[in-house]
Amino acid sequence: MSAAHLTGKEIILDDDTLIVSKTDPHGRITYVNRTFIEISRYPEIRLLGAQHSVIRHPDMPRCVFKLLWDSVTAGREIFAYVVNRASDGDHYWVVAHVTPSFSEDNRIIGYHSNRRKADPPSIARIEAIYGDLARIERQAADSKLGLRQSFQALTDMLANKGMEYDEFVLSL
Repeated sequence: MSAAHLTGKEIILDDDTLIVSKTDPHGRITYVNRTFIEISRYPEIRLLGAQHSVIRHPDMPRCVFKLLWDSVTAGREIFAYVVNRASDGDHYWVVAHVTPSFSEDNRIIGYHSNRRKADPPSIARIEAIYGDLARIERQAADSKLGLRQSFQALTDMLANKGMEYDEFVLSL
């Protein structure tokens, strides 16, 4: 099955679903809870050591991941709406809370992510925004330019709203 295989079928999470993962500083998965395995439909052996992007949905704008990585590598937590792709091509929406993990001498030694069910009305709002950002990325002459342009569009939108991304996500 190709990495881009999509079924269009959404996995609806229960209200009490909690998906947990940990990565090393380079985004390689070091821990997943049983729920992560069940929802992603990957065997644990396939997940451990893999890049967290193994569950990346192709409709997810890269600029949101840039914002996420910029935040956590600077030592800040972030909340983000994310659509992920299960191994069989189904997808699921989550609100992710990603935090850096620190050593005793205050170095970042990895990242911890808790993900919960996203609110359906909020998904509809964020899907439209993410669709616009993904289109900017796809229409650019090259991927680096697309990322710069979509990131600028995202930061401009947030500036126009007078909000940080976390505020925006929590306001949906």
